[in-house]
Amino acid sequence: MASGNVKMDVSKGVCTITFAHPKSNSLPGYLLKKLVEEIDNAGKNEDVKAIILSSEGEKTFCSGASFDELLEISNLESGKEFFMGFARVINSMRRCPKIIIARVQGKVVGGGIGIVSTADYALAHESASVRLSELSLGIGPFVIGPAVERKIGAGAFAELTIDTEWKSSVWAMEKGLFTEVFTAIGDLDDSVRTLAEKLAGFSPEAITELKKMFWSGTDHWNTLLHQRAEISGKLVLSDFTRNAIAKFKNKK
Repeated sequence: MASGNVKMDVSKGVCTITFAHPKSNSLPGYLLKKLVEEIDNAGKNEDVKAIILSSEGEKTFCSGASFDELLEISNLESGKEFFMGFARVINSMRRCPKIIIARVQGKVVGGGIGIVSTADYALAHESASVRLSELSLGIGPFVIGPAVERKIGAGAFAELTIDTEWKSSVWAMEKGLFTEVFTAIGDLDDSVRTLAEKLAGFSPEAITELKKMFWSGTDHWNTLLHQRAEISGKLVLSDFTRNAIAKFKNKK
């Protein structure tokens, strides 16, 4: 797992997609591409009726963008392409004709919140606190913004963006990011699996139509997230952002 991985397993009509990276399940560009591939594959697979999106380890579900890769960005095109990685994951998830359940076993930061927000259903452990630190780094959550705002509302999105400090899993549940929070990992896993297997027994045609209804009015996201990626790609080149990321990275 030196450079991370994405694994897919199908059992009883349920596809479990699991990503992992040694640095707190951060997501460099190649893992984002792999996530898109596996989500698209699961969406096309007739044997798959429901999808569970999870990550390895206990402490962190996803720490967002790879700081190492952010510091390597040297021009607008490469910056835009990096943030397009998250845009493509979000668009792949919303277009997927299957229900996607996020199993959130630990902390969620930055782009990870965008991924959880785009899941159709999210169940979490009580340790799953959330944080949007992008503004403090000088970039802002532009690409994931539409997904997060759609999920928790404009007010809560503004609070999460402006404060930049940790919010508890209870806060996230109250705002609608999580549907339910569990005190034991075993209970979380049981609930995720039970729901997924229940969904696998429903009509695939009805699920597909339901997904279309859930995500109606978002067809313009293909263009919108492209534009947002360009904004982030430009901002990441600033001296403020490069210094802030380097300082934050050295604290870890």
